[in-house]
Amino acid sequence: MSPFATHRQRTARVTDEIAPDRLQKLEALRSKGTDPYPARVDKPTPIAECLVDLDARAGTRVVVAGRLGQMRDFGKLRFAHLHDRSGSVQIGFERDALPDFWPDRKLIENGDHVVIRGRLGRTQKGEPTVWADQVTLASKSLRHPPEKWHGLQDVEIRYRMRYVDLFANPEVRQAFLLRAALVQEMRNYWNSLGYVEVETPILQPIFGGATARPFRTHHNALDMPLYLRIAPELYLKRLLVGGLERVYEIGRVFRNEGISTRHNPEFTMLECYEAWADYRDVMDRVEGLFAHLVRTVLKGNSKVTFRGNTYDLQPPFAKQRYLDLFAEKNDGLDFFAEEPVRARARQLGIEERGRPHFKVANDVFEATVEPTLQGPVFVYDYPAPICPLAKTSTADPRVAERFELFIGAMEMGNAFSELNDPQDQERRLLAQLAEKDDESPSELDTDYVTALEFGMPPAGGLGIGIDRLAMLLTGSPSIRDVVLFPLLRPQAPSGGGAGGQGDGDR
Repeated sequence: MSPFATHRQRTARVTDEIAPDRLQKLEALRSKGTDPYPARVDKPTPIAECLVDLDARAGTRVVVAGRLGQMRDFGKLRFAHLHDRSGSVQIGFERDALPDFWPDRKLIENGDHVVIRGRLGRTQKGEPTVWADQVTLASKSLRHPPEKWHGLQDVEIRYRMRYVDLFANPEVRQAFLLRAALVQEMRNYWNSLGYVEVETPILQPIFGGATARPFRTHHNALDMPLYLRIAPELYLKRLLVGGLERVYEIGRVFRNEGISTRHNPEFTMLECYEAWADYRDVMDRVEGLFAHLVRTVLKGNSKVTFRGNTYDLQPPFAKQRYLDLFAEKNDGLDFFAEEPVRARARQLGIEERGRPHFKVANDVFEATVEPTLQGPVFVYDYPAPICPLAKTSTADPRVAERFELFIGAMEMGNAFSELNDPQDQERRLLAQLAEKDDESPSELDTDYVTALEFGMPPAGGLGIGIDRLAMLLTGSPSIRDVVLFPLLRPQAPSGGGAGGQGDGDR
């Protein structure tokens, strides 16, 4: 058996294999001179647009197109719903109105794409209907679609065969349309504030801007290693040096880490930077963004339900200090007290041997504090050692001017007052290299330090995970519900089992 055939077997679990009866109908259509996959058909009007002022337009001729639902046969009359991206409408097929179509009516069935010409009206029971007088097959479906009531329920198959999930489950399609609206309105918001959308390299010779394990690749012509970016941050801040004082980018970033309900190895990030601003200004920008999303994407309804809880996204949001939360959730423990913190880590089952104190302490924070942060809440003034790219506070040099936004015990965004002292930045990057691990850059980004030496204005920066924000706004429990094609473990050749999705959080 060929590898292609094996792959087809693995991905055919949602429906039957190609249905013999459908192949027979395909050949019957061809034998009658009907092209089951024509190159050109009449251009349709969206169904939703056709149904506006339906009663006033009764009798108007329209052209609609889409995927047919289940046929219902009543002798001289047949009905089926037609679905397109805008909605659905019932189609009425009458024998007397379709003399050419009627003898071959059973060759066209649910799942097929068709173009319908007909007149708007209603049935005797009042249901909006297009009464067909011309039917054109646009694409013959060779597999039976999922049943209407049982549908596509297997979660793993839904992710693997999103193309079926989208037409079988209208609520899934709506979630992705909302995600698209979310991205558009984020662009509208930043554009309205005078930000410029830019693009920065995805392939980078030195990865940086975050702490994460990268994907590695190699450029053959230049014979050099490259990394898929883990963040666009250092390139965006170079643009501040160049005088583009307000910039943002919405794009994919890549982190070679675990898969869970909150993590996908590639995901979509918004990052933005504003000159002459600090982290307090960025807090205001974030609250403004959420007010804008409530007004536009959520149509004024500020409350969303996520993982069984209701959250009000209308600003202002609460604010709590990192060190206060750390002490509160760990019986007064001081973040900077090394031995007591290591003892607490051992108590929590966190590996602490051979690891820097500040990384261990932050793991304790993530284990004991973050699960309690229902929010929306800004957690601010993070310990300086875990913030190598942020300015330290003049009021307390132990902490950095950094905040993270939490909603539903999930980090939604991360922001700094950006470090623009080139000498301090070089010292911190060198210190990071001295504690080298797989999540640290392999060399000093001297070009970034050089850029700072030309002078970067004071600035505030922000990163927001768009996938997690989409989860929140759609009430989706898993990041895979808002990523069209999430990465999954390959299926076993038998096609059985869940294939090890790795749903547990890191």
